[in-house]
Amino acid sequence: MFKNNFALAAFTLLAGCSFIPNYERPAAPVPEHFAGVNDAKASALPAWRDYYADPALHTLIEAALANNRDLRIALARVDEARGLAGIARADRFPALNAQASSSTSRTPADVLGFSQARTISRRKDLNLAIPTFELDFWGRVAALSDAARAQYLASDEAAKSFQISLIGDVANTWFQLTELAERERLANATLKNREDSLDIIRKRRDAGLATDLDALAAESLTESTRAQGADLHRQRLQMENALSLLTGMAIQLPPASDVSKQTAMAELAPGLPSEVLLRRPDVRAAEQRLIAANANIGAARAAFFPRIALTANYGTASRQLSGLFGGGSQAWLFQPVLSLPLFNAGQAQANLDVAQARKVVAVADYEKTIQQAFREVSDALAARTTYLEQLHALEKNLHSQQDRLVRVKARADAGLATYLEVLDANREAFSAEQSLVTTRRQVLSTDVALYKALGGGDEPSAGFEK
Repeated sequence: MFKNNFALAAFTLLAGCSFIPNYERPAAPVPEHFAGVNDAKASALPAWRDYYADPALHTLIEAALANNRDLRIALARVDEARGLAGIARADRFPALNAQASSSTSRTPADVLGFSQARTISRRKDLNLAIPTFELDFWGRVAALSDAARAQYLASDEAAKSFQISLIGDVANTWFQLTELAERERLANATLKNREDSLDIIRKRRDAGLATDLDALAAESLTESTRAQGADLHRQRLQMENALSLLTGMAIQLPPASDVSKQTAMAELAPGLPSEVLLRRPDVRAAEQRLIAANANIGAARAAFFPRIALTANYGTASRQLSGLFGGGSQAWLFQPVLSLPLFNAGQAQANLDVAQARKVVAVADYEKTIQQAFREVSDALAARTTYLEQLHALEKNLHSQQDRLVRVKARADAGLATYLEVLDANREAFSAEQSLVTTRRQVLSTDVALYKALGGGDEPSAGFEK
């Protein structure tokens, strides 16, 4: 019975107590639901392979996950934080070292005070040693270990957040590239038609059936289309360069298809409560930083109390190597040290003030991260609703402009309309086509924004363990 009580007391001494404040997650400083969304549970988004349907986009995302240098840096930061957490955790346990040493020294006889003294001494040591080990009675080392672990988890979540952003950036850049490629194709096709029309109007002018004003207007419209095509070509090349950088320049970019052929699934549940924001990696990272700051307060509080450190070794010692295992060669050392802070010019209190101030900062950072996340989701929801309305209106507008162009051409062929009216209708139809393509891409971009704002898909991202 006595032995059991003694073991329990020893365990309690080694386990110590903790001055870490009780952690409570701060309440989210945002409304419970997003505007215009009913009260219901929201299902998680699917994985990115299901969210984005284009196989070409899958290839690009996989290349980015494997070769993007910024992602490699983020993953290396996670490994660094994991190593630091391991170092902090190791301080909670005693170390055991095997040591072997040999020393030879000469002391002058004058120092010893008599002439016949031996002036050369030799010593061989072989022992097991426990370096200085702090008995964490007040939980200081444990608090530092908890803080380091929370920092590691924060780094891990930050890397996941970056990966989600990378997936979204690749998708958005690909959609922009498809938009520019389609607009360039439309511009080139329109330029060919306008060059043909310019040849016809010049022949009509030479035959006296059209005026110089008609020819100048047709020439101006042709050259403006040529300039717009060159501008779109430049933007497309720059977008290809941006996409190559995101993918680590590891693959040849696939040919861009039309925007109308691109799809992204952003169908959400009937209701979307704001608590889904807690799934976002950046929010979880901010909370882990808050947990680390909370643990550091415990370490700062423990610094006001005594520290007990142990140093010990056990082994053999002899003047000669052959005598290390002889009788009477055993040697040992046991050295407990009690350190009691008496005066440090307010350093311990200042460290506690710093730790408490950093927790206030961490709370504010956590709350701000949630507020920013709420805004991003709200912006994406609002953008998707309005862009879909805009897309529907532009589709109707394009049909109207194309019908107008057909009718104006028919009137011009019948001599009831001028060629300037034909040019104006042509210009409006071309502008409507370009606007429709851009809006289709903007709808896709809002789906990307929702994917990022809601913290990505439901399954773990590639490259991270569960």
